[in-house]
Amino acid sequence: MRIGILGTGTLAAALGEGWAHAGHEVAIGGRSQLKAEKLAERLGHGVLAVAPREVATGRDAVLLAVSWDGVEDMLRLAGASDGVLKGTPLIDPTNAVAHGVGALLTEPGESMAGRIAELAPGAHVVKAFHLFPADQWTSPPGDGRTRVTVAMCGDDAAALHTVGELVRGVGGTPAVLGALDRVHQLEEVAGFVIGLAFAGFDPNSAVPRVPSAPAVD
Repeated sequence: MRIGILGTGTLAAALGEGWAHAGHEVAIGGRSQLKAEKLAERLGHGVLAVAPREVATGRDAVLLAVSWDGVEDMLRLAGASDGVLKGTPLIDPTNAVAHGVGALLTEPGESMAGRIAELAPGAHVVKAFHLFPADQWTSPPGDGRTRVTVAMCGDDAAALHTVGELVRGVGGTPAVLGALDRVHQLEEVAGFVIGLAFAGFDPNSAVPRVPSAPAVD
């Protein structure tokens, strides 16, 4: 697939490396062209550094790999308000939470994924990749790494399928929780996990091990 990544931070680097290694065509762009060029050179595998608007144009999927408070600026640079992302799966891994506390910073009843959908009219927003640290994705699948489940929410079935394939490409298992009207639950879970971790507790110890239900044909 032709994948665009908006951002040049640790998650952009980790998923960019994983997807390029899996054989996808990856283009990266950010507020700093120099940082994008340095990251593309470091990742290799034909990764390109281009302007944000080019990152968002004609892609099979786009990852919005910026901090929650940089979302509006990055989408503006990408031309999202002009409809550049219309029909494109737009992956939202952002966490709008208070650092070290985990409390959500969005307004009551609001979600970051919903806000992104408003800023990028016509884009098929999929919430995904927001629970695990970037280094989860820096080793190729089958490297002895524990396979993790990536919970996702989105309104468009085709976009969910595309993002699911990208999840598998970096060694994860996609799990669709529901449409965007349920995404607030996923964002609350991120706050829960972050809050426990910063308080010195292992989030894994706070979640009971419950056997999964059998698949329904």
